[in-house]
Amino acid sequence: MLDFIYYPVSWILWFWHRVFGFAFGADNGLTWALAVVFLVFTLRLVLYKPFVKQVRTTKQMQELQPQIKELQKKYKNDRQKMAVEMQKLQKDNGFNPLMGCLPILAQVPVFLGLFHVLRSFNRTGHGLGQLAMTPEQNANTANYVFSAADVQSFLSARIFGAPISAFITTPVNELQAFASYGGVPSKLSIALVAIPLMVIAGLATHFNARASVARQTPEAAANPQAAMMNKLALWVFPLGVLVGGPFLPIAILLYWVSNNIWTYGQQHLVFGRMAKEEEAKKQAKLEQRAQNAPKPGAKPVNVKKKPASATAADSGSDEDTAVASTNGTAKPSKQAAGQRRPAGQKRPGNRGRANQKRKR
Repeated sequence: MLDFIYYPVSWILWFWHRVFGFAFGADNGLTWALAVVFLVFTLRLVLYKPFVKQVRTTKQMQELQPQIKELQKKYKNDRQKMAVEMQKLQKDNGFNPLMGCLPILAQVPVFLGLFHVLRSFNRTGHGLGQLAMTPEQNANTANYVFSAADVQSFLSARIFGAPISAFITTPVNELQAFASYGGVPSKLSIALVAIPLMVIAGLATHFNARASVARQTPEAAANPQAAMMNKLALWVFPLGVLVGGPFLPIAILLYWVSNNIWTYGQQHLVFGRMAKEEEAKKQAKLEQRAQNAPKPGAKPVNVKKKPASATAADSGSDEDTAVASTNGTAKPSKQAAGQRRPAGQKRPGNRGRANQKRKR
């Protein structure tokens, strides 16, 4: 049904098993463990660019929070209009919400595919995905791209005495599949390997979430939805690893630990580069301001525009001066004539003009 997922996962796991088999031996537990770890690294390397886009999308969403809150407040009674304006805001800023969850969604099928492939190395159970085979039938049946010899090699692989496909709650009848290939493991040997991996996986999940939350802006952290997701990532998901760990094969726990280790290192790398980019942008702005600023000792130039009336008056006076200089006579302006009025003599008002007319 999901062969388009199972076969690619099988091929990658098979490839890394062959690579490390040359160094440590095909039946070595370390060979199979490293094959699982490098399966994770291969996936995460493929998803590196989408992860960077996810980080930038998350940061961009935090920067848009004030505008989003403003739209929510403005259109709180009109959800349809709010949705239209939200889409417009996202489009104008080149924001794609899908990029924020694409890397996580891409890992889900790989996780499920790996879980199924690992469980298919032991098909003696009667549950979902099991075929109720006898130990002999199981050991001589291929598992996707793995041959029957590979299946036997996997059953023989041990990490500190525990098969990497076993889990703490493995039924006793399923443990019989390992009888001819290293002996039936005890629940204690499985628990001694699985429990430390569960604790490490839970702590790694918590600290990865804490690193992400610490980089959020105060406005984004104050968002109720973001606050709820932060609590889930900080406490519920790590607790889920501890609760679900007894039902997960040791190889899946290895997958979880290595995935978190990669995430932790990748976050520091990507966020470090983004911080350098922002610092470079700030430095460029400061240099631009320094270039536009007046030089020391230079008189600042007033670039304010003069009023239209003042400009017209200035141009008029300039024209009068030019004409007068051409004719050889200087026509005094009204302002100049007023300045040559004898001291103490007031300019006649309306009444003074009327009296002068009567005397005439």
